Amino acid sequence: MVRTESTMLTLGTKAPDFSLPEPATGSTVSLSDFEGARALLIIFMCNHCPYVIHLNKPLAAMIKEYENKGLKAVAINANDVANYPDDSPEKMIEEVKNLGYSFPYLYDETQETAKAYKAACTPDFFLFDANQQLAYRGQFDDSRPKNNKALTGTDMRSAIESVLAGRPIPESEQKPSMGCNIKWKAGNEPDYFG
Repeated sequence: MVRTESTMLTLGTKAPDFSLPEPATGSTVSLSDFEGARALLIIFMCNHCPYVIHLNKPLAAMIKEYENKGLKAVAINANDVANYPDDSPEKMIEEVKNLGYSFPYLYDETQETAKAYKAACTPDFFLFDANQQLAYRGQFDDSRPKNNKALTGTDMRSAIESVLAGRPIPESEQKPSMGCNIKWKAGNEPDYFG
């Protein structure tokens, strides 16, 4: 595990397009499926990362709560499943069932979608406004595994409420998400880590 921070993609960036399989349903989900959403949360995550495990239940509950208010969400797993079999599509199906995800959990086998979003860690959060422009990228809250801080989702809740209300979120209020590095396939590591 390599502790990694979000690259903090430039605010205002248009959501990069994607069309990825959803193992739990066998369907394909695309960015265009979310047109008209007042807020769209895209999360890069996986099954085995302790940072994801730490917040996956509160995250799922928060998404369910805000879906009634206009939020749409989608999670994407881009990890190398050959070397990290706990993140395989079969295990993703189990994860959806066990945690009751109300949102699609997609598999980015080529890792091209993760690269398009400059995703770096799991979890890595990208919140887009009604025009699918990036309004927030950053942490769920200050809680991390073993730091004993309460898991409240306060940063993410505030961001979602701002986007739903059409209010900008000052860049100064956005702290990078932190987690395990995305498990890139050999030779597929992106060049945006500088």
